[in-house]
Amino acid sequence: MNAARTEDSGPGETGTLQAVADGVYAWIQPDGSWWINNAGVVAAAGEAVLIDTTATERRTRSMLRAVERATGGASLRYAVSTHQHGDHTHGNSLLPESTVIVAHETTREGILADTVIDGCPPLWHPLPDWGKVTRRAPGLTLRTALTLHIGDRRIEVHSPGYAAHTTGDLVAWLPEERVLFVGDLLFHQVTPLAFMGSLDGALRSLDWIAAFEPEHVVPGHGPLIDARILPDVLDAQRRYYRLVLATARAGLRDGLTPLAAARACPLGEFADLPDAERIVLNLHRAYADSTGREFDLMQSFADAVAFHGGPLPTRV
Repeated sequence: MNAARTEDSGPGETGTLQAVADGVYAWIQPDGSWWINNAGVVAAAGEAVLIDTTATERRTRSMLRAVERATGGASLRYAVSTHQHGDHTHGNSLLPESTVIVAHETTREGILADTVIDGCPPLWHPLPDWGKVTRRAPGLTLRTALTLHIGDRRIEVHSPGYAAHTTGDLVAWLPEERVLFVGDLLFHQVTPLAFMGSLDGALRSLDWIAAFEPEHVVPGHGPLIDARILPDVLDAQRRYYRLVLATARAGLRDGLTPLAAARACPLGEFADLPDAERIVLNLHRAYADSTGREFDLMQSFADAVAFHGGPLPTRV
């Protein structure tokens, strides 16, 4: 099936539902920048499995309308949260009570500890309008893997087994269709981010993704990826993470702060990607991992705002 085919998502919707395989769709929200993620759905026998939701009530309801049209109103039996970040999980609260939320056990902890959903700090402009979303933790958690079944369709949920983008990343793998939903382990045409995980783990996870040998990959942010371009996308992200690690080593050697190291770093091929200021957040993580010091979330964001020259842009 042509992965580029787009289902009718209706006028004024926030994304497009793109068919990846029979009964398998990716919800793609351009341009994948701050708080604008991808999600997906797998349907069979009148039931469906969501892969992630979105950040706001408006965006999640837009996605759910498109899913309902495409699946003929299939019952949402499960929803897999690929990691804890609110752009992928805030919309969980808008799903039916009967929908079982599935996530890594540390994702559950992260959602329960989320304070951004209660009132976003002035790090972005305009401030995100969450709408009527509330904190909803997963009801089913895992550490390594499990398999979901709807009709004759099999959806395998796997953890890489180490911190990468976060400490609780999951992928959803359809072995028959060879479709892989990777969450934020992979960014496409958007600056990668691993500040709440591990740069080394995020780099390692790219080989893990490649080992599935998928035909189609749904990244957490950015356009769909097929097998033809996947090696290039993986290599670009490898180069980015290696640039971060090399910059961190040089910055620590020269006594630079993460912000000063970021300002001295020539971004080269990555300079024009959305959210270039993420280099600062990633460097804070690399510094913390190299020195054993605690990662300072608020300082890393304050430095990212300083690098950008003002609050980070949003459209949510």
